[in-house]
Amino acid sequence: MRVKNGLLLTMAAASVFLLSSCAQSQAQPSGTAAPSDTASASTSTSASSTPSSSVSASPSSSGTTTASGVALCKAGSLTASVDSTGGGAAGSVYMKLILTNTGTEPCVLNGFPGVSLTSGATGDPIGAAAARDDSQPVTQVVLAPGKAGFAQLRYTQAGNYPECTQAQAAGFRVYPPEDTASLFIPQQRTACSNTNINLLSVQAFQAG
Repeated sequence: MRVKNGLLLTMAAASVFLLSSCAQSQAQPSGTAAPSDTASASTSTSASSTPSSSVSASPSSSGTTTASGVALCKAGSLTASVDSTGGGAAGSVYMKLILTNTGTEPCVLNGFPGVSLTSGATGDPIGAAAARDDSQPVTQVVLAPGKAGFAQLRYTQAGNYPECTQAQAAGFRVYPPEDTASLFIPQQRTACSNTNINLLSVQAFQAG
């Protein structure tokens, strides 16, 4: 009986040994973790080497230059004048509003000027500002130093409007396109203080 029991214990111990060996063999690293680590590192390297979009997205222009790289004309490097020899019709006077580049570099006039009748060089505008006349297409007018561009300006006589509350204007205040500074052209005109009456209309700038 002892021998039988001893044999059974020996067989049981051998079975336990074999099972333990199999379990240890299955627990050994299979080498499949390495590709996973490599992919993670590759992703990290790729992400860190990708250029930051925030740098290239930052505006590189201050908004004072055109697509061609030529600066917009500003009031500080311009002089303004009017040529009233264009004549008139039906109570209107047609004149050329002329801006001349007095700077040392070329500049661009792009679009419509802002024009209003005013009580003086630093005075308040009187009535409505000039309406835009779209009959002339908008083009970029490049002014070399000393050169000029013009926009056709029409002034309608205030007396054509019975409801006009007349006021004496000392001249025109002119804003170059896309500028917040202005120029003053002395010229006596009768204005209407009514803001619903448009005595002025202006076209886009053309090459002089």
